[in-house]
Amino acid sequence: MSRSDAFRDEPLPPFSDGKAPDALRTIGEVAGALGIRQHVLRYWEEQFPMLKPVKRSGGRRYYRPDDVRLVAAIDRLVHREGFTLRGARQALSQGNAGGGLAEQGEQAAITLSPDAREGLVAIRRRLEAALRAA
Repeated sequence: MSRSDAFRDEPLPPFSDGKAPDALRTIGEVAGALGIRQHVLRYWEEQFPMLKPVKRSGGRRYYRPDDVRLVAAIDRLVHREGFTLRGARQALSQGNAGGGLAEQGEQAAITLSPDAREGLVAIRRRLEAALRAA
């Protein structure tokens, strides 16, 4: 998967403005559809060099469908999968945005030493016992 394709499978959020799916969206429309504040989107433009909405006269931002997909991928990585901004930026630039933490966890489990595995199993048992007692 190439860098530009890392977020192509990200679904577009539902827009209720009656525009065509491939229409340009304002920052307010994107923010509203994804539940993200506008200042966060502007900050993400600074933090993610691949996020470059079209800017028209007066500095108004217009997001293309691929920009919206990228914002949705960033939102998923940061807010639902627990990535830091740096980690999300790396995942997107390396084309690993689809896997998420679950896939990374599976890879990490393969490389655990037996002692580390035993320690984690012990922690899991203590947590299960604490949950049953609660």
